[in-house]
Amino acid sequence: MSLISSLLPVPWAADALCGAQLRAPDLGVCLRLLVLSPLLEECVIRAGLQEWLIRRPWRERRHAWAWPVLASTAAFGLLHLGSGWQAAVAVLAPGLALALLYQRTGRWWWCALVHSGFNAFAISVCGF
Repeated sequence: MSLISSLLPVPWAADALCGAQLRAPDLGVCLRLLVLSPLLEECVIRAGLQEWLIRRPWRERRHAWAWPVLASTAAFGLLHLGSGWQAAVAVLAPGLALALLYQRTGRWWWCALVHSGFNAFAISVCGF
């Protein structure tokens, strides 16, 4: 029984949040979740979309930082929709944290490193 299964009150919730890959990760899955996905997703979402939005004309307005942060967080959630709507919703809070980190630092590789840490946490909670 995984840690998440023991914490959630309904048995199907663990199945919805932890897919088969997180429950029994092999070397390939770990490589993809800990290295490849964080690098690619953060390069596209943060260095691509969020950076592009930061440079748009609304940057002169009050709270201009909010649009790039919220849009990139939504895109990050949509990117995970292939794993189910529950997974897409579950990554919104980490996606928001990553968007705020990028907004503050402007360094997508910091986001990739933290993203890898989030994925390592998910593997440890779901798989063991």
